[in-house]
Amino acid sequence: MRGQRPRITAQEIEIQNQYMADNTEFLPSGKPKISTMEMRGIVKRFPGVLANDHVDFDVHSGEMHALLGENGAGKSTLMRVLYGLYQAEEGEILIDGHPVQIESPHDAIEAGIGMIHQHFMLVPTLTVAENVALGLPSSRGALTDLDRVSARVLELADLYGLQVDPDAYVWQLAVGQQQRVEIIKALYRGAALLILDEPTAVLTPQEVSELFVTLRQMMVDGHALIFISHKLQEVMDICSRVTVLRDGRVVGQQPIDQVTKGALARMMVGRELQAQPEKEEIEQDETRLSLRDVWADNDLGTPGLQGVSLDLRAGEILGVAGVSGNGQRELAQAINGLRTITKGTVKAGGKDITGASPAVIIQQGVSYVPEERMEDGMIKEFTVAENLILREVNKQPFSRGGFLNFRAISRQSDELIKEFNVKTPSKDTPVKNLSGGNIQKLLLARELSRKPEVIIAAQPTRGLDIGATEYVHQVLIDQRAEGTAILLISEDLDEILALSDRIIVIYEGEIMGEVSAEKADPEQLGLLMAGVRSQAGE
Repeated sequence: MRGQRPRITAQEIEIQNQYMADNTEFLPSGKPKISTMEMRGIVKRFPGVLANDHVDFDVHSGEMHALLGENGAGKSTLMRVLYGLYQAEEGEILIDGHPVQIESPHDAIEAGIGMIHQHFMLVPTLTVAENVALGLPSSRGALTDLDRVSARVLELADLYGLQVDPDAYVWQLAVGQQQRVEIIKALYRGAALLILDEPTAVLTPQEVSELFVTLRQMMVDGHALIFISHKLQEVMDICSRVTVLRDGRVVGQQPIDQVTKGALARMMVGRELQAQPEKEEIEQDETRLSLRDVWADNDLGTPGLQGVSLDLRAGEILGVAGVSGNGQRELAQAINGLRTITKGTVKAGGKDITGASPAVIIQQGVSYVPEERMEDGMIKEFTVAENLILREVNKQPFSRGGFLNFRAISRQSDELIKEFNVKTPSKDTPVKNLSGGNIQKLLLARELSRKPEVIIAAQPTRGLDIGATEYVHQVLIDQRAEGTAILLISEDLDEILALSDRIIVIYEGEIMGEVSAEKADPEQLGLLMAGVRSQAGE
């Protein structure tokens, strides 16, 4: 559904035109119309998958109702039914007790329902302002009014702490910045009922706090909010009720003050979760990856990396902490040959790989887990089996004399699916039909099956549920125990603190400081992430 834009209601057009005409504050007229929304007995099937199995769910004006579950539990599917992106085979939707037919996003918006999507619904080749304006009328008739749209975007960005440049092209933005555009789009229009699908996944703690202030005010004003998140503390902090799905079914629904985080986690995964992963002591002498004074431009043509130097040793996890958009993507891509290095050197296993092609870097024992798994890591139309041998498709035993060896591909796929516990109807299932957690398991299976000496793991658990996150963490710890050198790039400070042996902080493309994990202080790291240098060191 990338790039699809729903139409808006006549009321929204009237409000927007009024704002554009006299530059007054753009707010929905009157109070929200939805007092209660109910979904009853919702059934939604996909080939080989029963995504929603007679699900009941409701939300009321003035409340935030959390919807929890592992990846693939059916949360996003249920909300896409509500928003008109999918149509259910069975069940009904009622608003204020009256059945409604929602067959498209246009129908949903007419009914007063808005949605912030987990996977971005943006047009990469358009600017931020153009994306926000899509589907809205211009106050100047046939002429554009993007200057006024941009001004409003800046107002919203300032109001909600979601800083973006309205003139920047979406393809130039980091993942976190693109998420802010999605939030601004929803806030720009307003909604009586707002579905928030992982809205905080790529926000800083400060931005989350500011967003929560806004959401609390929306509840006071009578909005109904549905909150999908894997962050249980956020759910406990802001939600009034919680519904948990597992394998497409409701397994629990309770007021938030009558449940604990531990109980929610058990309901989600059906078992007890491990505590923080344990790391054994490992000799860390051999340098596997070395960067010296590395510079690289970002997509805007300005320096994205500025003199980055680091050493990564065998058997260690070096965490790279930082707020989204501060050079993390440029760092990962420069190491893996996907971004031109304008100055400096990169060595892997003692060999200079500066400017080398990705194929050469792979041969040097470097594996890459990209932050955008569907854009840079997988071919979504290909099957599970096809994606698993992408790196080795031209090598034996997977091909001989220019012909694919399907028996070897099938055998390899079966082994990796079993070893990495990938939940898929079959190895012939297109990857696009799998949940985010299972796609990440596939990506890890492919990259680790090559027995790499270095792993560049960029945001490896972004958007994953607590069960999948636990699994990925354990895989990285196991790789460390085998002597693999791991560069962990993450915006999740808790993840960095839990897994890393050493931590460096990147800000505006520069390394601000380094600390050992044992001595790391979240407050100190937070200052470094904000660009405040300190006497950090081991």
